[in-house]
Amino acid sequence: MRIALIGYGKMGKTIEALGLVQGHSFPLIIDENNPGDLNAGKMKGIDAAIEFTIPTVAPGNISACLEIGVPVVCGTTGWNQRLQEMEDLCIEKKGTLFHASNFSIGVNILFAMNSQLARIMNRFPAYRVSMEEVHHIHKLDAPSGTAISLADQILEENEKLNSWVVADNTGKPDGDEDVLAIDAIREGEVKGKHTVVYTSKVDKLSLSHDAFSRDAFAAGALLAAEFIKDLKGIYGMQDLLKL
Repeated sequence: MRIALIGYGKMGKTIEALGLVQGHSFPLIIDENNPGDLNAGKMKGIDAAIEFTIPTVAPGNISACLEIGVPVVCGTTGWNQRLQEMEDLCIEKKGTLFHASNFSIGVNILFAMNSQLARIMNRFPAYRVSMEEVHHIHKLDAPSGTAISLADQILEENEKLNSWVVADNTGKPDGDEDVLAIDAIREGEVKGKHTVVYTSKVDKLSLSHDAFSRDAFAAGALLAAEFIKDLKGIYGMQDLLKL
């Protein structure tokens, strides 16, 4: 495939390196130095674009791809407030948008397990649920998009919980049982670790995923680009993995 990379940070470079090994080419790479190259002329002949940038510019990049008619895979998180707008534009333009909070196959299996576990644990109110996510110090959004996805799944299944909050900003009392606390930690060069914990007075149950390298996310993004090449519509990892 001929793939346009939008964003050429650590993730972009990892996608390029892995993609070249797989036989893909990257005739167009766009970063902060050449944003104007995201136009119809430069994108001619591109099969799909993969976008990993920052929350403030991701919607504009997605919009540009949809206007041009190039399928776009977006891995940027932290712009959920504009997701509906981008999905509406995708439908209007009869385009293709694949977005996910995490492209790791392992994390998406975690999503499936998390939803099922939350459904089971809803029957056992003696357990209180909490979450922790740890990422490198360069990550801009907190909590992570993956943590928010996990929290939303839990809220959907747990009848006692009304919302989630970032634990460090709440100061919530121990008796406040209708809130799911997410502890968002930024340290070192941690690639990404997410843990869901159910604790009772007699035991503790944990569900966790720990990423060792960015290759897992890059591989998933490339799979997504291959998946949407000849499709129209809005897709996510659940469609790709059929979970």
